[in-house]
Amino acid sequence: MHPMLNTAVKAARKAGSIITRASFDLDRLTVRRKAHNDFVSEVDHAAEEAIIRTLREAYPAHAFHGEESGRSEKAADAEHVWIIDPLDGTTNFLHGFPQYCVSIALRHKGVLQQAVIFDPNRNELFTATRGAGAFLNDRRIRVSATDKLEDALIGTGFPFREFAHFDEYLRMFGEVTRRCAGVRRPGSAALDLAWVAAGRTDGFWEMGLSPWDMAAGALLVREAGGMVGDFEGADGFLDSGRIAAANPKVFAPLLQAISHRG
Repeated sequence: MHPMLNTAVKAARKAGSIITRASFDLDRLTVRRKAHNDFVSEVDHAAEEAIIRTLREAYPAHAFHGEESGRSEKAADAEHVWIIDPLDGTTNFLHGFPQYCVSIALRHKGVLQQAVIFDPNRNELFTATRGAGAFLNDRRIRVSATDKLEDALIGTGFPFREFAHFDEYLRMFGEVTRRCAGVRRPGSAALDLAWVAAGRTDGFWEMGLSPWDMAAGALLVREAGGMVGDFEGADGFLDSGRIAAANPKVFAPLLQAISHRG
C-alpha cells in the first residue's frame, strides 16, 4: 500500500471510531443546522479534526479542503491537497440509518492520486491509488459487467439543500427510471460511488455535490475500471458538482438518459 494511502487509512479508521462511539448516544449530540436540510454535529467536527491531525503529523506541508473546516490557507498553491468529508451522510447518521462513511482523497497538482472510503457500519474499507487498482478490504474490486441500461441498477441522490434545479432533476429521475431496472437513493454520495466501484450498482448520478462528496469515490470508480464525468462526460465534475459514474457499457446510455438524448 502506498505510504500516503496507508496514512489516510489510519486517519479514516480513527474518524470511524469516533463516529461509531457517538452512534450509541445519538440523543446526546449537539446538532446545528448549517442550511436548509444540511446538518452538522459535534461528531463531524471531531472526526475531521482527527483526520487532519493524523495527516498533518505525517505530511506537515500538505494542505486541506474539508467539509467542516473549509480550505486551509495554502490550499490554492499547495501541490498536495487532502479533500475530506469526515461524515458523508450526516442526516442518515443522526437518524440511526446505517448508511454513511468517511471519505478522504488526495490531489497532487490537481490530479486525484489516493482515495479512502470507510464504512464503519459494515467495517468496509475501500481504497485506491491512481494506476494501482481499487480494493475493498484488500480484495481487488471491479465495476459490474452489466451491458444494458435496461438491466442496470442505478444510484442517485435527490436535491435536498436547495431546489433551484429540482424540476430538472425530476425530469432526469423519470427518464432514468423508465430506462433502467431500478433506482436507489441511499443518502451518501461517497458510498454510492464506492458501491459502483464494487459492482453493487451499475451507475450513479447526482447534482449539487461538493468536491469532498465525490473526490475519493471518483478515483475508486476509475481504478475499478469504470467511467466518471460531468453530465456531458467531461472531467469538470469536481467544479460543477454534477457527476455521473458507471461501468463502461452503461456510462453513455446513462448520460443519454439524464440529458434526454436518444
